Amino acid sequence: MRCMYCNCTESKVIDSRSADDERTIRRRRECIGCGRRFTTYETIEMSPILVVKSDGTRQAYDSGKVKRGIIKAAEKRPIPIEQIDALVEDITKKIYNSMEQEISSKRIGEMVMDGLKHLDEVAYVRYASVYRSFTDISSFMMELQRMMERKDKQE
Repeated sequence: MRCMYCNCTESKVIDSRSADDERTIRRRRECIGCGRRFTTYETIEMSPILVVKSDGTRQAYDSGKVKRGIIKAAEKRPIPIEQIDALVEDITKKIYNSMEQEISSKRIGEMVMDGLKHLDEVAYVRYASVYRSFTDISSFMMELQRMMERKDKQE
């Protein structure tokens, strides 16, 4: 870290603590060259993740859009907002931890469906019906049949 007073590149950390947002570290430093003190802030660099849609277009990942989709599927269901927030946070962490700069919208949809499957079956079916574009009752029934088979295996 370069001293703002004498441009010396040597300094020592006097104090280090978390800032208000819990994502930033505040450090008090003392310059080895001139002895003056200064404060630096260290934050996590977030590189933007692009979502590749089915038509090939790209747009920045927006966790708010994921949350709105989940809320729409969970409408009038007994799912607390804390669980929805936790699901969105879990999906976002998985996306950023993948270390990829692009992710397909299909993969995000699969993550949402996997999470909803464990939260609420009705919300899962609602989301799947839009996501998988059920065109008729038979495709809808096939998905319900798969759900029933998975449930039977778990029991």
